[in-house]
Amino acid sequence: MLIEIVADFVCPWCYIGKRRLERALAQRPTQQPEVRWLPFQLDPDTPPSGIDRTIDQLAKFGSVERIRQVNALLEQTAAAEGLTLNLDRIRRTPNTLDAHRLLRHADANGQGGARTLELAAALQAAFFRDGRDIGDRAVLAAIAGEVGLDADTAAAFLHGDADRDALRQSLATVRQLGIQAVPCFIFNRLYSLSGAQEPGAFLPLLDLAGAEGVVASAAG
Repeated sequence: MLIEIVADFVCPWCYIGKRRLERALAQRPTQQPEVRWLPFQLDPDTPPSGIDRTIDQLAKFGSVERIRQVNALLEQTAAAEGLTLNLDRIRRTPNTLDAHRLLRHADANGQGGARTLELAAALQAAFFRDGRDIGDRAVLAAIAGEVGLDADTAAAFLHGDADRDALRQSLATVRQLGIQAVPCFIFNRLYSLSGAQEPGAFLPLLDLAGAEGVVASAAG
């Protein structure tokens, strides 16, 4: 079974949704899906240096009080999933292009599978839990080192232009598929589920995709 997670690193519901998928998979221990990350940018027009977080949130929510309400809801929802969101630590909303590039770099250099997902989780935690600027290339290289990748190699890659055009094409392809909001979970490239759904919402699709995999294996 193939599960593709369409997500952005600065999307809190993507962080929560991925955890809920993991909880659903824990209820289907015999299934061992291949899980991949597909890049999405909530705001591709964010400057490379990012934007002041308060200015960004005021533009989205209109008032400081509304920001507090939204953030409180997010933090409570995440806490119920065992995740820590310290949204008051975030000072800048980053452009996530380089973060997505780093993930592709890890995947393309033999660090796919579990290591790539570990890096994705580390990037999300760095932003939401620790308030680190994941638009900063030095920060990204450091995070790569923290999950066992070579930080110097990651830094050299990030400071070049490699894979930039390919990533932009991948981002465009995802939108051409009609995906306009994240998270979105795609099963065997046939079925999809949008939003940070409760674990129970994943189970029918896991069962369906899993049954198809058994049939395909028998037919082969």
